Amino acid sequence: VLASLLYGGLVLSQSARTLNGSVPIRTVNQSADEYVPSDLGSVDGIRYVVPEDLGLRVDESSFVATVDLSSVQPGAQPVSLSVQVSATDPRILVQDFTPRRITVTVDRVTSRTVPIKPVIGQVPAGFQIGDPQLSQTSATVTGPETLVNQVQEADARIRIDPSGIDVNGQIDLVPVDANGNTVVPIDVSPATVDVKVPVFTDRRTRSLPVNPVVTGTPAAGFEVASVTVDPTVVSIEGDANDLAGLDRADTQAISVSGASSDVVLSVGLDLPSTVEALGPATVDVTVHLRPVTASRTFEAGLVLVGARADRTYALSTDQVLVTIGGSVADLDRLSGASLELALDVTGLDVGSHQVAPDANLTTGLTLISVAPTPVTVTIAAPSPSPAPIASP
Repeated sequence: VLASLLYGGLVLSQSARTLNGSVPIRTVNQSADEYVPSDLGSVDGIRYVVPEDLGLRVDESSFVATVDLSSVQPGAQPVSLSVQVSATDPRILVQDFTPRRITVTVDRVTSRTVPIKPVIGQVPAGFQIGDPQLSQTSATVTGPETLVNQVQEADARIRIDPSGIDVNGQIDLVPVDANGNTVVPIDVSPATVDVKVPVFTDRRTRSLPVNPVVTGTPAAGFEVASVTVDPTVVSIEGDANDLAGLDRADTQAISVSGASSDVVLSVGLDLPSTVEALGPATVDVTVHLRPVTASRTFEAGLVLVGARADRTYALSTDQVLVTIGGSVADLDRLSGASLELALDVTGLDVGSHQVAPDANLTTGLTLISVAPTPVTVTIAAPSPSPAPIASP
């Protein structure tokens, strides 16, 4: 009781003061997925008491005004929150302030993907423009859920220079609603997009054959057999001077380095920056590969097939020269191997016979020639042994 009386006397003995200024209200205990307006207002009319004999300097920085979001669930409905004002120096006693409560809408932070739309400004007289080309077609918008749901697209607002210079650079993206109005505050990622817009003074179109540009060397033992492209002809547009020197539309480089099977790709056209393609920007290219074929000559021995045990066989030669064709890889595997050709004498009787050698080759190899051929095979029956003479 005595302490209370002494404290009350102290307070009454000091004059209450009022702060001439306002203190902005900020949030505490705000989670990462919560969004609140950056400006919650401020408190003013702060009445406080401070001991006279301390000589403290008191201003807006001496106070902190907060609202606690720890118990607030994000949603579109506003909530009423109590404002707390405290002094940074414990010797300052806050008595009163306004407002004591504020209404706050705590929204949920969300993201979604929207299309990027090029929006062309007014085209100066005497110029025509081609189709805008964007480095990407979609963007991610992030912000309060109620605002993110209003965003229909991200506009790339393109200005055509009166000098007629082609547009080639980064354009800021602006989130807009269905009526084309800017939606804020919304973050757009990426914030910019690369845009190309050709500007023509004497716009012309031409049709040119597509020239596939193939680079590199296939794997060992393979070569390029043919190259097909679809479509074979494309339409392009540009100023008459820029089109005059073009007789074909090259593709971007198609590498076949180390390939051992057909290469199938969709590639873009390598056109001058002042010329653009009408229609699809890519073509389908197929590079057909085939094994590199060659022929080599080997020495081969001869083996009888179907020989009888009761016959003798004599050959006009025991080796032949054989020429074999096939891929280089298969021929490389054959080199150094022991080759033998077959002489089929099945069913042949005593006498001389002309027999063609035959080779049993693996798939991919072909017998081109054998020399000499045919081979003369002489078959004989062995002489019967004389009968033994009986002893007397």
